[in-house]
Amino acid sequence: MKVTIDNLSKKFGDVVGVENLTLHIEDGEFVAFLGPSGCGKTTTLLTLAGIYKPTDGVIQFGERVVNTVQPKDRNIGMVFQSYALYPHMTVFQNIAYPLKLKKVSKADQHDRVRQVANVMGIGELLDRRPGQLSGGQQQRVALGRALVKEPDVLLFDEPLSNLDARLRLTMRGEIKHLQKDLGITSIYVTHDQVEAMTMADRIAVMSGGHLQAFDSPDELYDRPKTQFVAGFVGNPPMNFVDVNVQASNGRFFAEAESLRLEVQEQRGAPPASHDGPVVMGIRPEDIQIASNGSVSGEIFVVEPLGREDLIDVRVGRHSFLLLADTEDRHQAGERVSLAFDMEQAQFFDPETEKSLLWQ
Repeated sequence: MKVTIDNLSKKFGDVVGVENLTLHIEDGEFVAFLGPSGCGKTTTLLTLAGIYKPTDGVIQFGERVVNTVQPKDRNIGMVFQSYALYPHMTVFQNIAYPLKLKKVSKADQHDRVRQVANVMGIGELLDRRPGQLSGGQQQRVALGRALVKEPDVLLFDEPLSNLDARLRLTMRGEIKHLQKDLGITSIYVTHDQVEAMTMADRIAVMSGGHLQAFDSPDELYDRPKTQFVAGFVGNPPMNFVDVNVQASNGRFFAEAESLRLEVQEQRGAPPASHDGPVVMGIRPEDIQIASNGSVSGEIFVVEPLGREDLIDVRVGRHSFLLLADTEDRHQAGERVSLAFDMEQAQFFDPETEKSLLWQ
């Protein structure tokens, strides 16, 4: 089922939840809405579900405009952060509840619930109540309840937020695998960029009720269109520093206090032609501690991450995060030389925050 969002706005009095949002989601696609709290992602999801009525704009499921269609008539499945299971009902009764509302025969209810429960790996839990289940099992029940009515569109509202880190990793894989097997168009709201990057075919990055970018995970990571996208997508986050990019004898240099870095022509020419300072961004993995590095700094803090260390290096008044092998055993206060992979550098207009490289 294709989902089309055309110039959607939702306001709560004078407060803007989402404004002028346009997205076209393909049949069978897995799309994530990603952004911080208050960015409009959940407002958009609840408007798609019919819980909120749009202030302006059009929502279509396939060729059908659903602006005024009741939630129960949209043929959607929804999975919530809180699971929203009925505590007095068994797992079977929870999963079967949407079928009961549709007055599906008991025989068909039994067959469909069994089938979905087996797919979700909870076939042996049908006689238990939610209070007797783990968080992961409850989430599988909630997902089974959404799937049992064979929806055209699946909507997820931060469904893994209440799970521990290891279980989140497992459930990410299971949801993605199940979605691909079933081919159901799915929209997944999250503030966790790792979830979005690992699960979604495309990601809609939102901020302040506005769409910042809508693209594949690789494109968002490698070619961010705005400084917000560059800083929000990626963990650890991208480093930013104000620089002037100057041309000298056919070469380009990004310069700031205690910094002078050569930039390749294809990346240096756009910011060099910009009137005034620009913002340079570079990811932690594109900075290395190296004996032949061109920049000198002092380690401020070392944060062990297990397989590698996250190191904060101060270069003059600037701070750069980078990753290093734990076996190097770097210490706070140590003087180091840094090498920057300037082929990966990004440049942004400081006023508009738009990329000077990718339009």
